[in-house]
Amino acid sequence: MSRAFVFPGQGAQTIGMGRALAEAYPAAKAVFDEVDAALGEKLSALIWEGDIAELTLTQNAQPALMATSIAALRALEAEGIGLDHAAFVAGHSLGEYSALCAAGSLGLADTARLLRTRGRAMQEAVPVGVGAMAALLGLDFAAAAEVAAEAAQGEVCQAANDNDPAQVVVSGHRGAVERALEIAKARGAKRAILLPVSAPFHCALMQPAAAVMAEALAGVVIAAPKVPVVVNVRAEAVTEPDRIRALLVAQVTGSVRWRESVLWMEGAGVTEFWEIGAGKALSGMIKRIASGAVTRAIGLPEDIAAVKG
Repeated sequence: MSRAFVFPGQGAQTIGMGRALAEAYPAAKAVFDEVDAALGEKLSALIWEGDIAELTLTQNAQPALMATSIAALRALEAEGIGLDHAAFVAGHSLGEYSALCAAGSLGLADTARLLRTRGRAMQEAVPVGVGAMAALLGLDFAAAAEVAAEAAQGEVCQAANDNDPAQVVVSGHRGAVERALEIAKARGAKRAILLPVSAPFHCALMQPAAAVMAEALAGVVIAAPKVPVVVNVRAEAVTEPDRIRALLVAQVTGSVRWRESVLWMEGAGVTEFWEIGAGKALSGMIKRIASGAVTRAIGLPEDIAAVKG
């Protein structure tokens, strides 16, 4: 049975995530300690006993979710289940950084600092209130892209996340995104809803953040991954460090091609997807993309006990 390890993105954060792993596994606790040291603050205290609104701030959520994912992976490794059990790794948006860290391409401290920089840059790229994102449910990617193009009217409106066959997220100027809601409903969308996000991610408005990330990524070592990483903007496996670096920059303004990434892995023989870290959002998407796939969420000690048996 071929398996992929997949890593969640923003929206999966909860207060307390990863705490049970850190209490049960010294290797998991060490991840949070190293991330705290890399950032020069007790991010772990915010994750475990802080305010959800503060944790949800992009600059906090991104390194926090990565830390929780890598802690879960280290706990798995402590039970003898490591990367040799995965044919591929992949992550949704910021989860791609978790995947690269898991695969040994990026060091943990570097990954934490990159995600803090990425979160701040994405937040600062567009003034609050200027941009928006919306989920269009019941339309496929091609239909959603047509809706976005019609809604743009000289502003930015792009299909940003191709999550699954019936869930596409559009991103851009608030007025254009609000127009997209009405057009989508007229085109037969089951639901079209604004998302509670603080910036319009994965669209051209993020270009200032892409420039910041190009500079930040130029200053870190990226090694060849121990297992191939299926990247968001290409929906295929990549192993060359220079290409990984370039695609991480492109990812800031590019679409998250998650549906295609899952189909690519399925086509490469993957039958089982383990979601490593907080929540089960990716598992739900994967079941809607690859109906025969087996999914597991690995975020608690009991999840690890269930697979090590």
